Amino acid sequence: MDVGEVSGRSGPRAGGSWTPGMVAETLGVSPVTLRTWASRYGVGPSLRADGRHRRYSDEDVRRLQYMQRLIQRGIRAREAAAAAFSDVEDVVPEVPLERRIDELEQAAEELGFASLAAMLDETLDALGAASTWTDVLLPILRALGGRWLRGDVCFESEWALTTEVSLALQRYVGRFAKVPPERSVLIACCPDERHSLPVEVLRASMIEVGIPAIYLGQMVPGETMAGMASKLDPLLIVLWSMSANTVDDVLCQRLQRLGFEVAVAGPGWEGLNVRGAPWVNDLAGALDLAAERLNS
Repeated sequence: MDVGEVSGRSGPRAGGSWTPGMVAETLGVSPVTLRTWASRYGVGPSLRADGRHRRYSDEDVRRLQYMQRLIQRGIRAREAAAAAFSDVEDVVPEVPLERRIDELEQAAEELGFASLAAMLDETLDALGAASTWTDVLLPILRALGGRWLRGDVCFESEWALTTEVSLALQRYVGRFAKVPPERSVLIACCPDERHSLPVEVLRASMIEVGIPAIYLGQMVPGETMAGMASKLDPLLIVLWSMSANTVDDVLCQRLQRLGFEVAVAGPGWEGLNVRGAPWVNDLAGALDLAAERLNS
């Protein structure tokens, strides 16, 4: 059970005040274990109710959940407590990629939205957007795709994962200083394209390496996109399409006629050879192209 998933009579009181019994039930451990952790590692409740009774805050519980995950990864309890309750990044032990993948897959299968959010934040902090995508998320999404092909419908798991990835990327991007650039890369989906996660990753990957980027979102009408481009004057427009059914070469040509350099991205554009528009179909290629235009 997650912090964000407890409700009703068994949940915390207003203000995030958790009794030891609630926390023990949420973590699936005994109250004795909680008291042992508190006495040995100093990870007890941080709140006091009525001046006498100790209570756990939401942040206490999130840190205990993280500590528990580290213990499950084979890390000793003392080291796990130090990592979970310290703000020093060097204390956090390295986690094998396979373990991150397994934990995210399990959380998605269990529809553990709060666990997914915490794990994704942790993974983005540790690996960055580009590596999180290529080394962790793509293997999971490919495995889910394989399940679909075998007739194992896993829509709920995929929805939970992709929803939390999108939200985690927004939180991650928000941590970077925003100095208004003279010109940015404008990232947009073709108007009928709904699969936007790869370009959300692209935006985060650009921002983390210092390339100013703006992402317009899904299903932006071509007229609106052209108008926004005219006002923003981007140094490059990346126009994304996941499948041939959503490609809009007319929009691409319109943007080119307005004087903008356009790069087409995604498997939908494969083999179309749009005149004057380079095709990129991987994260590294898109980053290299944007960096080249930024520095030219």
